[in-house]
Amino acid sequence: MANFALMGVGGFVAPRHLAAIRDTGNRLIAASDPHDSVGVIDSYFPDASFFTEVERFDRFLEKRRREGSINAVDYVSICSPNYLHDAHVRLALRLNAHAICEKPLVINPWNLDQLQTLEQEYDTGIRTVLQLRHLPSLLALREQIQANPPATKKDVVLSYITRRGRWYHHSWKGSEAKSGGLAMNIGIHLFDMMLWIFGAVSHLEIHARDPERVSGVMELEHANVRWFLSIDESDLPERVQDEGGHAYRSLLMDDEAIEFSTGFRDLHTTVYQETLAGRGHGIEDARPAIELAYRVRTQPVVQPRDSVHPAL
Repeated sequence: MANFALMGVGGFVAPRHLAAIRDTGNRLIAASDPHDSVGVIDSYFPDASFFTEVERFDRFLEKRRREGSINAVDYVSICSPNYLHDAHVRLALRLNAHAICEKPLVINPWNLDQLQTLEQEYDTGIRTVLQLRHLPSLLALREQIQANPPATKKDVVLSYITRRGRWYHHSWKGSEAKSGGLAMNIGIHLFDMMLWIFGAVSHLEIHARDPERVSGVMELEHANVRWFLSIDESDLPERVQDEGGHAYRSLLMDDEAIEFSTGFRDLHTTVYQETLAGRGHGIEDARPAIELAYRVRTQPVVQPRDSVHPAL
């Protein structure tokens, strides 16, 4: 049984990490969050220590480290805001603990090099949560592409629309400096998925970018991808709105639908199982999508040359 600590326990994704720690037979010894509305802990680890100040959290875990391996924390799960991820990974390494960090591992790709150096210095592991790589439908698609590389590039249309209310822009998620913008905060899932399945990017165009949506095309090794990402409810298809839905995920390859809209919530436990088994996804796995999301955030918007996503 491994000892876990969790940073950002009051956040949206934290319950999936709490469930993964429990379901893999481990225990949470401490959690932190600047907000104290964290009653969710009671459903998983009511005996865990809790801190609203990261300094006291750090001091508690350092004391346990000095008490010996039985009491020391083995893993620190990081669910804090994006701009704090690399700092909290460094905290985990200083405790001689492995880090399991939510996406994105960093906002700016050059920070990956520093983490890589520190990982080697401390001889601990940094793993990130790339849960879509464990979705059966996407695994099957990747295996298909690798086993039989297409003679011509696949035509892929990727749509991801997930409603966010006004609160989003008033939170850290609406701040590009803190979240990395829409492309990094939400799009990172899609970019990692596309690169993992269809290979490296050779050309990228950005056709639209504002606080509510971003869209463009990218040429990958095995596919030309037209993609669209939005948090504006008005971009949802009419049938989804009529049914009271608030999210739409679609992946079309040569007009054939690939299912990837269900099963998201159960994949964190698989990520933990892989990490605890000495596998999981590390810095080099995360790097291509982080570099791509950074380009999407910073590259100039242009008029489409040939093709454009249907939503535009």
